[in-house]
Amino acid sequence: MPVLTPHLLSNHRELRLAHLALGFISMGYVWQEGQYARALILPKALAWPYWLVSRELGLPPILSYADSVLANWKLRDPRGRNMDSIFSFPGGESCRGFVIVSLFVEMTASSGIMGAMLVMHAMKNSDLMGIKEGLVKVTHSLKKMKETFKLIHNHVVPTAFHGKLRIFFSGWRDNPMHPRGLLYEGVSNEPILLSGGSAAQSSAIQCFDALLCIQHEDETGAFLTRMRDYMPPAHRQLIETLSALPPLRDFIFSCSSSDLCQAYNACVSALVDVRNYHLNIVTKYIIVPGYKAQAMGCPLSGVGTTGLNNAGTGGSSLMVFLKSTRNATQKALILEKSTVSKDTEI
Repeated sequence: MPVLTPHLLSNHRELRLAHLALGFISMGYVWQEGQYARALILPKALAWPYWLVSRELGLPPILSYADSVLANWKLRDPRGRNMDSIFSFPGGESCRGFVIVSLFVEMTASSGIMGAMLVMHAMKNSDLMGIKEGLVKVTHSLKKMKETFKLIHNHVVPTAFHGKLRIFFSGWRDNPMHPRGLLYEGVSNEPILLSGGSAAQSSAIQCFDALLCIQHEDETGAFLTRMRDYMPPAHRQLIETLSALPPLRDFIFSCSSSDLCQAYNACVSALVDVRNYHLNIVTKYIIVPGYKAQAMGCPLSGVGTTGLNNAGTGGSSLMVFLKSTRNATQKALILEKSTVSKDTEI
């Protein structure tokens, strides 16, 4: 294959499409023979243009959540609203369903991001009504995200996802199948370690964490911070901006408003519900099929850190990580009786 360059790509949209295409081709190349016959070198014809496009976008040269979900869609009919994925992996309709349902979940988060912006601006003016209105928007958005998440049961078959599809989202960091990483020919003389696509790379969820002052500590916090490197630069900047604000939780303590406390707690509870539902999905689509395959003596599809069946495509210890994020979210709930006067209302 010729070694292409991105010099003819004229705008951001074309660069994102190129990054998406190169990501799918690269993942297909590395994992096409399965986890035990994976490629250790990405040929220069792929590695060099991938590296150049990634540098232009401020993204790593691996298929990320921003690629496989946020950029991987088109309209079947330009005049209609029927969405389809642009690229797909083995797994048939389950692959398309996984991408599109994940995209729909992200789309429902958009109103919540607008709510977060409303809270951010209202805090500057100590506008209690504005803060409450913004929190209500975030809560409604999170509830809609959970309801939209349920569509996955209609479109994705657990055995197809676990047995065929999941491996193609796996990276080469914290992965026993790629202990030294992947060598990008023509780019580096040493293998490069990069994490695969993961829901932890969802900019929306990390925005909500930052807004609500959810404190993820130790390995969980470090992993989530590292996952920001796989987000578009503008998304990372928004999370950092929200994180740098005066803490919303402290502000609610200081103003002693029962209404505001309840709005905040409702928002946190909705985020807990989303994370609990994610745990249920992971159990159904990864943990249970993995144990069934193991019991039948089949080689497990997927990647791992502490075990092939219990690790995420991003390289985290899956259930430990998800329970940790859920528990940290629960801890953010304000104990209204002991901290906030119930006599003050907005």
